[in-house]
Amino acid sequence: MTNPILENIRKSLGRTDQISSPQGAPLSLRPAIYQPRQPESVESEIETFLNEIKKLSGIGQKLSPDGIDFALETLITDQNIRTATVWQTPHLRQLGVTEILNSFNIKLISPNADKHEMAQCDLGITEADFLLPETGTLALYSSTEKPRAVSLLPRIHLAIVRPEILRADMHQVFAEAKNSNYLVFITGPSRTADIELTVTLGVHGPKNLYVWVII
Repeated sequence: MTNPILENIRKSLGRTDQISSPQGAPLSLRPAIYQPRQPESVESEIETFLNEIKKLSGIGQKLSPDGIDFALETLITDQNIRTATVWQTPHLRQLGVTEILNSFNIKLISPNADKHEMAQCDLGITEADFLLPETGTLALYSSTEKPRAVSLLPRIHLAIVRPEILRADMHQVFAEAKNSNYLVFITGPSRTADIELTVTLGVHGPKNLYVWVII
């Protein structure tokens, strides 16, 4: 049984019932399916990831846990940060992120606050659940403990991540996340070229993306 809609599409493309090009020549075979990407050493994967972040206009660096205080102080000063919202996850609590922000007199907004209040925050701090080095992409689960607005509404997004969440490719991420209800993929700061095809950062989300890999 033929499908009339598909038949009309074939006719408009000048194709016959057989699979062929508009000129009548058989279509070429589909491209080969590439094998899954194989990970390199952890150090090499981190460097690949940070290099991709840089290409995307983000700022990434490796830090020791002891270096977070100074890094946050520098970020607060450089970006004139007055308000922040932070995921309340075990790892971020262990690093003392909230206490460090309090020591610099940063006003803290609940990560579950109203979206309008969240959008007024200067800084949103999250972790990530997966890192894809090849594209510099972060993938974040969304839950009560990890509200997605923290990574999407403040003008600056800081992700504090660990090397063990590095994944070789998207197939691995999808396999691990198949039972999740929501997964946010972030590749660089928010950007659009809707206005006169000029790329502009920060129109639909954070203007700046920082990623700190804790080693």
